[in-house]
Amino acid sequence: MPELRDDPLTGELVLLAPSRAARPHTTARSGPVAADAGPASCPFCPGHEAQTPPEVARVGGGAPDGPGWRLRAFPNLYPIVGGPDAGPGATGAHEVVVVSPDHDADLAQLSEATAGEVFELLRARSRALAAAGHAYVQVSVNHGRAAGASIAHPHAQVLALDFVPPAVTAALARFAAAGADLVDADHQGAQECGAVVTSGDARAWCSPASSRPFEVRVATPERRARFADAGDAEVHAVAATVRGVLGRLGEVLGQPAYNVVVYDAPAAGDRPYHWWVRVVPRLEVPAGFELGTGLYVESVDPPAAAEALRGGRPG
Repeated sequence: MPELRDDPLTGELVLLAPSRAARPHTTARSGPVAADAGPASCPFCPGHEAQTPPEVARVGGGAPDGPGWRLRAFPNLYPIVGGPDAGPGATGAHEVVVVSPDHDADLAQLSEATAGEVFELLRARSRALAAAGHAYVQVSVNHGRAAGASIAHPHAQVLALDFVPPAVTAALARFAAAGADLVDADHQGAQECGAVVTSGDARAWCSPASSRPFEVRVATPERRARFADAGDAEVHAVAATVRGVLGRLGEVLGQPAYNVVVYDAPAAGDRPYHWWVRVVPRLEVPAGFELGTGLYVESVDPPAAAEALRGGRPG
């Protein structure tokens, strides 16, 4: 039976309709817009450093803008914001963080230690851009064409805006109005319905009001507003948990494209918030109903998704 659910954490209204999962599909799946040309022509592979703007940070050896690195950060050659020609409201900065010299090693395939290094570098770039005076810094990973990646080599994006986006302002207002930690409340709801994926220093769960099939949320119990302010132990715990979740999603769903998004508070100010990470496998695209109504249709019951990601173990 369809059920309307409200997600206080994201502000989304979701129609849970598990029976939709049984509908027949007779249309062909869309293929990738462009095939991966491979390492020989990839600007993010070692030896091709001259094809990117000068780097702003690296982890590993070698001379700046040369091989020898394990991780590398540099401005995006095609920025969403910033650059010399940016108009009013579109100023800011847009950086790329390449997560491995291996062309085919996404976050799920990195070692736990390397995944921790990735999140440490993302935190460092977030700190640096906030310190430069930008109002909001957003960290994300788009993996695969269906998730918005135009280059196959695994990488992350760090965008700094000179204004606070409306969705962030609305999230802060929801936290203030609730007078409670909405991340903890969401996790508690998942516990009550058996939708927790993993517990530990960083927790992973499928929210009862998830708007996308097999969406997973990750957070530490520590209530800290900004990713940039997280301690090393928190950062490594989240990195290890996200890596593990992506590995399970790959096993269960056949290596889907995915987005990893850090939900964060603005760079300045002291308002109640709890930073968290959203992992979304790109299994469906919004159809006419979603576009016309702003409602999301979820066809996979979150407890069932969590059980599959636990490997069939009861919650």
